[in-house]
Amino acid sequence: MSAAVYKRILLKLSGEALMGAKPFGIEETVVARLGGEIKAVHELGVEIAIVVGGGNIIRGLSASHRGIERVTGDYMGMLGTVINALALQDALEKLGAPTRVQTAIDIREVAEPFIRRRAIRHLEKGRVVIFAAGTGNPFFTTDSAAALRANEIHAEVLLKATNVDGVYSADPNVDPQATRLAAATYQEILERNLRVMDTAAISLCRDNGIPIVVFDLAEPGNVRRVVTGEKIGSTVS
Repeated sequence: MSAAVYKRILLKLSGEALMGAKPFGIEETVVARLGGEIKAVHELGVEIAIVVGGGNIIRGLSASHRGIERVTGDYMGMLGTVINALALQDALEKLGAPTRVQTAIDIREVAEPFIRRRAIRHLEKGRVVIFAAGTGNPFFTTDSAAALRANEIHAEVLLKATNVDGVYSADPNVDPQATRLAAATYQEILERNLRVMDTAAISLCRDNGIPIVVFDLAEPGNVRRVVTGEKIGSTVS
């Protein structure tokens, strides 16, 4: 069994990752599979924090295009991430992995408020910590929340689990000549506008030296492969 090369990670999951083949919502079998992958990494002794998006339920920006006021739409999106966090917590605890959900907006009946020192203590005690409700502020994406939380908990790496197998020189769905980049610098990502994460998230990781690994979540076992040092996906550093 390969050993982990990281002690503490932050895993960024999109809301879309939880909906499987459904057009929206949560696919229970997909959440159960993700729970199993996270549990396998947890068993390597890795301290795991997760930031989950809410795009499978609602996105504030797209809601604003449909007539909902942007700030209201963003708060609706934050509540969507709480639903996803609770679903992921349920899947993990059914597998025996201790978890805590912390939210950036106060919903004490279902989750703890985000307190940085408490989150770090949970990680040290071997609990998986799921961060929900983004940064708690409108106009910020969950990518920005992932970069912020990664810095706050002193994660060694930010793992961006997505639906493509890495960073490409252009959008592979649009440009058939696009090539996958095994490695790229933060500055290259920003200058070429490669849309790995939003500019605020990239800049925050650059300023604090946290590498980002972008990889395909659909391939079973990829989370463990990244954590044990296999060269998959793309690394931004």
